[in-house]
Amino acid sequence: QVQLVESGGGLVQPGGSLRLSCAASGIIFSACNMGWYRQPPGKQRELVAHISSGGSTNYADSVKGRFTISRDNAKNTVYLQMNTLKPEDTAVYYCSAFHPAYPSVRYWGQGTQVTVSS
Repeated sequence: QVQLVESGGGLVQPGGSLRLSCAASGIIFSACNMGWYRQPPGKQRELVAHISSGGSTNYADSVKGRFTISRDNAKNTVYLQMNTLKPEDTAVYYCSAFHPAYPSVRYWGQGTQVTVSS
């Protein structure tokens, strides 16, 4: 059974930082591409950052220079370090995984709320 469990969300003031974690089980983590997505209130889910099995990364323009995605294959965990947070970063953040040989089969976590507000 595949499980992706996010943690690390919460309430933070503008300009603050948070680190999200996503612990994976039931998949060959090192072979999977991992991504962080977010869904702001009343909006569609959007890609925030992606890291391939080989460690290549890409980011949404809105978070470039502020967010960093990384992975620890020994811990089956992917991280999202979020710095200089803005109110518009407020959203439910989701972890996603897929094996590059089966891109249509995508797994999702339950999401973690990030609220940026003073």
